[in-house]
Amino acid sequence: MVRKKKKAGAKRKPTKKVSWSIQSHADGIATFRLDSWAHFFDFLEAEVFPPSPRTNHLYVWRGQRNKDWSLSSSLDRLLDRLNLLGPNRDKLLRDHLDSFKYATRGRRGPASAPRLDNDWWALGQHFGLATPLLDWTKSPFAAAYFAFETGAVPTDYRVVYGLDRRAIDLRSYDLLHGRSLEEGQPPVIEFIEPFTDDNPRLLSQGGLFTRAPVGVPIERWVAQQFAGTQATILLKIEIPDADRLTCLKTLERMNINHLSLFPDLTGASRYTNLKFELEPQAER
Repeated sequence: MVRKKKKAGAKRKPTKKVSWSIQSHADGIATFRLDSWAHFFDFLEAEVFPPSPRTNHLYVWRGQRNKDWSLSSSLDRLLDRLNLLGPNRDKLLRDHLDSFKYATRGRRGPASAPRLDNDWWALGQHFGLATPLLDWTKSPFAAAYFAFETGAVPTDYRVVYGLDRRAIDLRSYDLLHGRSLEEGQPPVIEFIEPFTDDNPRLLSQGGLFTRAPVGVPIERWVAQQFAGTQATILLKIEIPDADRLTCLKTLERMNINHLSLFPDLTGASRYTNLKFELEPQAER
């Protein structure tokens, strides 16, 4: 029997090191922690966008500056702070929106008034109104920028969330059609993409909104509606806060910055301010 000789200098191909760990996975929510920002792209390629799709996810993305913050709207946070998340919260919501509608008379310029309540909420969100909406984007890199662009945050990890729109829509459809109209607003999550031209930032950011039941954070809704499932409906990616400037410099090379995401004077101003951090004086 003749044995084949090994080629000289042949080496065993090294196994690629996995640079993230799973912190928890239950009730439709999976939390991953990356060793560093440098592995964000590899993580997305391996876990979210594999070459041979193993799942049928359609994620939208949101960045938050602190991993411990809940996915709650500004209105929920306001009502909670004022201890108003009681049985009258739906009426408070209607009164709050009506007050905004009246307050905008003569202040909208030539734009026509929105016709749908969700378009009114989207308009208010753009101008600082406390609303039941949460901002999301179709780009995980834009979400990463929003997670890291602000400095001096007391946290060890920033976070990028991915929410499976397809799974949420299907579950909300079941809830909507299994409930009578007499029971009031069904406890669903809506995805809102306004047709109005009042917020040009949405186009630049690939933006959209979610609207969850008042007083219910997104993560709680997912855990309740997908209890026991092994699918990842809500993906939480924790990234070290220490990598902030490295992240922002990478995104700057990808033309993801305030100048591209905010096509207005606010974007120009914040882009210019951030250059002090991204371009130290010694490099100028």
